[in-house]
Amino acid sequence: MRSTAGSTTPTGTVTRPEAAGRVRRFTTAERRVHRTTGLLMLVCLVTAACLYLGPLAQLVGRRHLMVTLHEWSGVSLPLPFLLGLLSPAFRADLRRINRLAVYDRQWLRAVRKRRNRPEARPAGKFNAGQKLYAGWIAGAVLVMMVTGLLMWFMGLLPFISRTSAIFVHDVLAWAITFVVLGHMRKAFEDPEARLGMRNGYVSRSWAERHHSRWLGEERTGTVCGKADKV
Repeated sequence: MRSTAGSTTPTGTVTRPEAAGRVRRFTTAERRVHRTTGLLMLVCLVTAACLYLGPLAQLVGRRHLMVTLHEWSGVSLPLPFLLGLLSPAFRADLRRINRLAVYDRQWLRAVRKRRNRPEARPAGKFNAGQKLYAGWIAGAVLVMMVTGLLMWFMGLLPFISRTSAIFVHDVLAWAITFVVLGHMRKAFEDPEARLGMRNGYVSRSWAERHHSRWLGEERTGTVCGKADKV
């Protein structure tokens, strides 16, 4: 199994992951933010399905419990992000995600033209697809929270009808479901990426193949060079 960060030599001594050809990708704080956010999102989606899909609602029952879980898991979604701001590593990753570099355009062109060679898809710690996904899901969650609160507290914004809030909430919920499923599918296709999110370390060969610019940033101690900004 490869679930531990270090490895043990025949003499019983534990070697550091860096010495075993691995590099640290995520800190404990970053992994906890991702894991907690994912769990809250899963609760939101599952309870929403139990509320809006007739056959599933009849099978599960306990509608009041499903409503309560759905509301509070949705309200709690920003909490892991806010707590993560206490971590310098998490804040550094936010700066990476919020900046599109010149090579990100090349990555998007390669995806559009279905060029799968690693050299055709240069990326920093996060590729362009991951940056776009993070930005979209953050905006979608914000809209879901606002529309959910409008449904929860009727009359919060009198100039917006509850019917309009429900319509936007439901349509966006379906969009989030499909996008999150796509995100999970990509994760399951890459065991090394999942390992990095599980124990924080990835192999150097994987990083060089998929995130070569990130290794360059790590060596120079920069997050994103001025010359790389779009």
